[in-house]
Amino acid sequence: MQTTWNFSGTRAIVAGAGGIGAAVTQALADAGADVAVLDIDTDQLAKLSRTRTADGFGAVFGVRADLTSADACRGAVAEAVERLGGLDVFVHAVGTNDRRPVLQTPDEVWERIVAVNLSSGFWLGRAAGALMVANGYGRIVYLSSVSGLLAHKDHAPYAATKGGVNQLMRVMAREWAASGVTVNAVAPGYTETDLTRAYLATPGMRESMEALVPAGRLGRPEDLVGPTLFLASAEAEFVTGQVLYADGGRTLV
Repeated sequence: MQTTWNFSGTRAIVAGAGGIGAAVTQALADAGADVAVLDIDTDQLAKLSRTRTADGFGAVFGVRADLTSADACRGAVAEAVERLGGLDVFVHAVGTNDRRPVLQTPDEVWERIVAVNLSSGFWLGRAAGALMVANGYGRIVYLSSVSGLLAHKDHAPYAATKGGVNQLMRVMAREWAASGVTVNAVAPGYTETDLTRAYLATPGMRESMEALVPAGRLGRPEDLVGPTLFLASAEAEFVTGQVLYADGGRTLV
């Protein structure tokens, strides 16, 4: 994806090697950043990996980690920072969903979604934030969702975690603002990724979802790149604690 952003010299960590995380990783590297990608999926990590080029494209390397463990999250950030030589940008793009009514949602589904979507955001964000506060600079961006605002049926654990992400980043933003660290979120509407492919293949589902979006289509991972890179840039130094909805107008109706 062609980009006009300049992240030359930037050291970035992106948690999540699929979908939106992959798109953001590629865009950051295309803009000159060196990027460490955290994920448990070695195949996805291998697809994204590349070396720095003479014409200014940044390197991408993978760090395999189970991000549902506090120790693994801390270890992954430490390994990534050691290899990067520092940390300027952290993007949390990890997420999972399991669509069921509340009364049909077993404990283990709730616990898994909370661990993946919210607990990893706390553990990774805390580790990244500690380094950034000490250095006096940092940009943290969480991928939230319109589900953190709207009450979609069959989305209770997912919606709860995304609402939690929004509040988590606001508290981080308040605590770290005086240290030169901004913390924000980008909230997509329904986006076409591996996470949503099977659901959208259900007869009539795509059409019904598109009808809810004033823009007339579902989101694509690349639609989230520009908003995320803006919030990750030096230009966004006075923007913190905000949720930027990149949803084609979904939250307007």
